[in-house]
Amino acid sequence: MILVPVTYRGGIYRHSEIMDLIEDIGGYIVQKHVIAQEVVLLCFVPQDDIEILRRMAKPLGGEVTDSPLVGTEIAIVIPSLEIHHLPHPACDIAEYVRRLGAKSNMVGLARGVGKRIAALNDEERDVINEHDIAVYVLGNFEKCIEHKMPILRRGIDVPIVLCGAPTKEALQRIVDPPVDGYVGNVGRFMHRTKESDELTKLDEIISEITRVLEKKRVEIAKDPLSVAPARLMDLINENVPKIHEVTSPTPLTVQMSGLRVKLPYDTFAGDIRKIEIEDNITIGNVAQVTPSRMRDYILLKILPFSETNVVV
Repeated sequence: MILVPVTYRGGIYRHSEIMDLIEDIGGYIVQKHVIAQEVVLLCFVPQDDIEILRRMAKPLGGEVTDSPLVGTEIAIVIPSLEIHHLPHPACDIAEYVRRLGAKSNMVGLARGVGKRIAALNDEERDVINEHDIAVYVLGNFEKCIEHKMPILRRGIDVPIVLCGAPTKEALQRIVDPPVDGYVGNVGRFMHRTKESDELTKLDEIISEITRVLEKKRVEIAKDPLSVAPARLMDLINENVPKIHEVTSPTPLTVQMSGLRVKLPYDTFAGDIRKIEIEDNITIGNVAQVTPSRMRDYILLKILPFSETNVVV
């Protein structure tokens, strides 16, 4: 069964019927947002059953749309958190991907402010590698990007999409070795992205991120995961009551091949490892449960079938 990410938008009236249908067909609800009288459900549903969901949504005034960013966690990497390196494009990119279902985190580097001292420290590198993809939002000058990019990508294992003021062709020419995606003509400017051409550029960034993520999904499909990340989310919701007391956004953050659990590692990691999925197979049998470098959270990385010989 292939699960695909979709978004349901509709009125609050009878939305519980949609939630029940998603569960009945073997899908998972990743997030639920209630905004006034509107409900937004970010979910995974079986590919063969999407039309069933659309047919039920239509008389309720709901809409089901494909949302390739649902179930992903994206790092927006900027040289620093100072006003010089934190222009509105970085904030708007982080917000834009969030609207389309992704969980985004801003990563401001401690030593990214100048060519002479630009560097990643171990913690920054590890935090970025905990995400599904990294979007580097750099500045206006070719020479600066050319000098700093090889240093700022050192040790990064996740796919990288590079944004900068030079054209896409210029970015491709100056970055060696190449990264996974490029979006040019995104430089620093001190206002919100609200003009039509600026919003078009945000759409271009989303398209490039989506293209790179789809390529990563194809790689994962060649050696499928032992269990779906969304299924682990449901199991932890059912078996770890403390997760419902977490006030942080998305206490369980679904990733393409894992899960971030926003609970203290020392206290809860052992209990999470022991949670049974089915037939005496536990989470510890199919996933690495490690401490995250982001606060004191727990990081689950699901092992592929080739390592466990199990798919549940």
